[in-house]
Amino acid sequence: MSEKSLISIVDDHDASREAVAGLVRSLGLVTAVFENAFDFLKSEEFSRTACLIADIRMPRMTGPELYNHLIATGTPIPTIFITAYVDERDRELALKAGVHCYLSKPLSPDDLLACIRSVISNGSEGPE
Repeated sequence: MSEKSLISIVDDHDASREAVAGLVRSLGLVTAVFENAFDFLKSEEFSRTACLIADIRMPRMTGPELYNHLIATGTPIPTIFITAYVDERDRELALKAGVHCYLSKPLSPDDLLACIRSVISNGSEGPE
């Protein structure tokens, strides 16, 4: 993993966003955090993001809507979805759409690290 790989985290819940950021930072990675998708999209960090971790349920623009926007605008970013509301049908649809990983909260540090490593190394292992 490159030391300069930026992991952007978009989650509307402060505690969850900071917990995920702390976990990612504890892995030695650089993070940028955003309360909503719009702040992420207009940020300087947007173009430098190597991996996006997005909550599924957020007001105004959900994680899936953000991912679809990235694809539609030709700016795909390898994405990991996180959610406290696991739905197997939604998980299957997200993975088929190209989302790299779909993880449930509370996050397993090992699972998150495996997803990030896979994304940063160009995702050769495929979605999980």
